[in-house]
Amino acid sequence: MATKKQRRRRQKERRHEYELVYVDDEGQEVEAPEEAPKPERAPAPGSKTAANAAPAAAKPKPGERVIQPPSWERVAKRALLFAPFIVIFFYLTRPANDSYAAFLLRSLPLLIMLVPFMYLVDTMAYRSYQKRLAKRAEQPKKQK
Repeated sequence: MATKKQRRRRQKERRHEYELVYVDDEGQEVEAPEEAPKPERAPAPGSKTAANAAPAAAKPKPGERVIQPPSWERVAKRALLFAPFIVIFFYLTRPANDSYAAFLLRSLPLLIMLVPFMYLVDTMAYRSYQKRLAKRAEQPKKQK
């Protein structure tokens, strides 16, 4: 069973607005004095600020995956994950009399083409996501 402190903390987290909670000597919550200023919540790390947030009508549905704009850094990280598998595949499927340099030279063009292709796929996914959000934003306007 949770302690009183843990229960108070959970109740505080469930409130819709962030507010200061004052506890008297008996452990009862009391109202805040009128002169106490209410602190403003700082935006959470990684959250969208008002400057770069999407319009309210074009927000994704709850549970829907948010697709990030394509970036070369993310594509390079993903390519580094796939690169060992490609090299291992070419190593296992190489002819018996083939040298290491030959199978590396064969896998190199595929690795070089992988990065721009992954960026292209990310771009297409992001564009379709943006179109889907725009279409969803237009639907309420048409229904009125």
